[in-house]
Amino acid sequence: MEFNGLGTHMGNLYRTSGAKSRSISAENPDGAKGKGGMCELIDGVSAVNAKDLGKGWKVNPCVTLHPNSTIVLADIAGSGAIQHIWMTPTGVWREQILRIYWDDQEHPSVECPVGDFFACGWGIYAHISSLAVCVNPGSALNCYWQMPFRRHCRITIENRSTQSSTFFYQIDYCLTEVEPDAAYFHAQFRRINPLPYKEVYPLLDGVQGKGQYIGTYMCWGVNNNGWWGEGEFKFFLDGDGEYPTICGTGTEDYFCGSYNFEGIEYERKSVAYEKRKSGRYETFTTPYAGLAQVIAGDGCYASQQRFGMYRWHIVDPIRFETDLRITVQALGWRADRRYLPLQDDISSVAYWYQTLPTVAFPPLGDKDHLEII
Repeated sequence: MEFNGLGTHMGNLYRTSGAKSRSISAENPDGAKGKGGMCELIDGVSAVNAKDLGKGWKVNPCVTLHPNSTIVLADIAGSGAIQHIWMTPTGVWREQILRIYWDDQEHPSVECPVGDFFACGWGIYAHISSLAVCVNPGSALNCYWQMPFRRHCRITIENRSTQSSTFFYQIDYCLTEVEPDAAYFHAQFRRINPLPYKEVYPLLDGVQGKGQYIGTYMCWGVNNNGWWGEGEFKFFLDGDGEYPTICGTGTEDYFCGSYNFEGIEYERKSVAYEKRKSGRYETFTTPYAGLAQVIAGDGCYASQQRFGMYRWHIVDPIRFETDLRITVQALGWRADRRYLPLQDDISSVAYWYQTLPTVAFPPLGDKDHLEII
């Protein structure tokens, strides 16, 4: 097969392709060729602003999400791939639900509050600079996950709020042939608040099909004093029973940090420097992993702190042939250095590719269930 224009990188950008570049926004809601910026002045949300310039001058750059309503952002027929999504929604992000449907499946393959999908799960802007997700000033949400489809793609946004929201967006994609072995992008949100005592957090289960796990975003709200991240990530692959094939060593270890995410300071002692812990969490954002958010609380180990962390398995995807289940332990420390099973507020987004058809997701939960207090 000739190069289809997908999977571009610095090493193949010079290659030509028959792929057709398209983009959907409020200024071209169908993504049709030569149809952008055609909104009549009388119909545009910025008609007053553009009245001296007329049609073609940023007449309709955004849409309004009305209370308790769902709108279609994209409805694309044919084969191709979503290559970039940019959004900057106003309002409460946990009350705006992004859904993506592939090839006419009745249930979505992506169902997630919009902020969590872009690794900003506490409803607060956090700068993120990674390969898959970039969050830029001010509150510009971007993702670069490649999302191929063969017959159809439909993207919707639901506003569960009683308030209207102004919604700017752009969805960049191409129409092209898709490789026979291309799987479909999935993202699933979950929340348990609080996690029951001595139970593990079910990051993902019920997945059936062939594919690869590609990323995790987690919001962790701590209800105890002290360190909260001793728990292990466990990946149960292809019929694993009680014990997993892949078992991590700690929460911060999985997110590519170490030793409690605590910063290091150096103090000059005569001619040498003495290393010591800072007593503070240190945020970081890298291409593959990050601790992007540390919110509320006083000091390094105080109760009621909140954390936002991501890990992208871009160069190390976790492949499965028939099924996948992922669990996370929530563990802290007791005073006598025994493990303490935690009862925290934990939510997550699991990202993976797999073949269709897929199993319908568990119910997302209502507005009150998702609310952040």
